[in-house]
Amino acid sequence: MTSMGHPASEGDDFVEDGGASIYERLRDDIIHGRLKANERLKIAELASRMGTSTNPVREALQQLRGEGFVVMAPNRGARVRPIDEDFVRDICEIEVLIEPALTRWFVGIATKADVEELERIQAEIEALNFADEMKHSNLDMQFHRLMYDRHYNRHAVDLWVRHRQILWAISRGFQTSLIRQSNVLEEHRELIACIMSQDVEGAARAIGRHVEGSGRHIIERMRLDKRHG
Repeated sequence: MTSMGHPASEGDDFVEDGGASIYERLRDDIIHGRLKANERLKIAELASRMGTSTNPVREALQQLRGEGFVVMAPNRGARVRPIDEDFVRDICEIEVLIEPALTRWFVGIATKADVEELERIQAEIEALNFADEMKHSNLDMQFHRLMYDRHYNRHAVDLWVRHRQILWAISRGFQTSLIRQSNVLEEHRELIACIMSQDVEGAARAIGRHVEGSGRHIIERMRLDKRHG
C-alpha cells in the first residue's frame, strides 16, 4: 500500500499518490491478495486507509464492479470477487474476441518497417529466453503494442491493456513452463510470418491461439498452486 496522505475534500481529484488512482490501488490490492476474496469493502474504511475522501472510493468500486473485481448485493454492500479460474477464463474469452479484431486491422496497415521492428523485438525476446520474467513481459508488451497502439478503437485497446495488466499480475507468482515458453516463441514467429505475407485470417487465428494458450497456462498454474496448498 502506498503511503497515506491527509484526507482530501469531497471534490478532490480521483488521482492520488504519485499518479496512481484509487481504482489502481484497490485493483492491485485485490489482485495481490491484500484485500481477500469475499472481504467486505467498506467505503469509509477504505477512504481513511488511503487518505482520501469517500467519492473517489465509490467511483473506484463502481469501476471495479464493471470489470468484475467487485460484486455488490442489496443490503450487503461491496465485496471482493475471488481471483479464480473463472475470472481468468472470462478475461481470456473477451481477449479472444478483441485481439484477433485488432490484429486483422494491423495486418492491413503493416509496413515493412513494422515487420522489421517486430522481428527485432522478437530477436530480443528469444535472446533473453525467459531469463528475466519482467524484461520478457516488457518486451512482449512492446511487441503487441506495436500491433495495437495505432488502432482507431481506443476503448478496445485500453481494455486490452487493462486485461494484460491483470493477467500479468496474476501470473507473476507462477513460473512459466518450458512447454509454454516454447509455444510463446513459436506463436510469435507464426504471427510475424502471417503479417509479412498479409495473411489476415492466419494472423487472427495465430493471435487467438496465443491468447488461449496463455489463459490455459495461467489456469493450469492456479490449479497446481491450489493442489499444493
